[in-house]
Amino acid sequence: MLLTPGDVLAAIRTKTIEYKQGNTILAGYLAYDDAIKSKRPGVLVVHDWTGLQSFAKQRTEQLAKMGYVAFAADIYGKGIRPKNAEESGAQAKLYRDDRQLLRDRAIAGLQVLQKNQFTDPKRIAAIGYCFGGGTVLELARSGANIQGVVSFHGNLDTPNPEDAKNIKSKVLVLHGADDPLVPEQQVNGFAREMRLANIDWQLISYGGAVHSFTNPAAKDKLKGSVYNPIAEQRSWQAMRQFFAEIFRTPGSNSKSSN
Repeated sequence: MLLTPGDVLAAIRTKTIEYKQGNTILAGYLAYDDAIKSKRPGVLVVHDWTGLQSFAKQRTEQLAKMGYVAFAADIYGKGIRPKNAEESGAQAKLYRDDRQLLRDRAIAGLQVLQKNQFTDPKRIAAIGYCFGGGTVLELARSGANIQGVVSFHGNLDTPNPEDAKNIKSKVLVLHGADDPLVPEQQVNGFAREMRLANIDWQLISYGGAVHSFTNPAAKDKLKGSVYNPIAEQRSWQAMRQFFAEIFRTPGSNSKSSN
């Protein structure tokens, strides 16, 4: 990250925010730059299958440094933070098997962001990683009134592809071309879904990239989850360009280079 003298003066404020979906208590993570006094676009961040832990929080802070109000939603619930792949898989399955609950949890997080005093509710996007990438696509399919969604190496399948007719936002999918967890059949099905619903969508495939290509902690070659710094940088730049298109913000001339 390259810093200018002005960066030293900016203070990124973070805090945990408890909220509810139904009777379930959730604990999300808010980040914003307190040097900006006016309302600004908001970005909802949805974590991967490990839950709301350090990776999603780092991305949330990174977005705050770009001038956004960023809020990392908690899909699993307060205190539910998987410790291993088995626990992560069990939690993710609960929501992948109940897409309405998954949507409801994402909408609850979106509402927190929309109500924040610094957020411009007419300029909101949602991004997600792996499990979270699939989540923001389901959020879009729910008909959420947002400007755009970005999926980083997320699952693209849905049990109800006809729900794509509800999408009001632009869609950007950033995909590892060699991702064994999101096979070509799933990619083709997603493309067909978007075409039939006449959605404004993009899908960028990164050659040589597999699952979790944005996460430096991903090192499981046997299961096809490996960090790829080139794909990470290219995908982040693609997201920035997408944001510049859907709303003109300080983020379109970000201080953060990665």
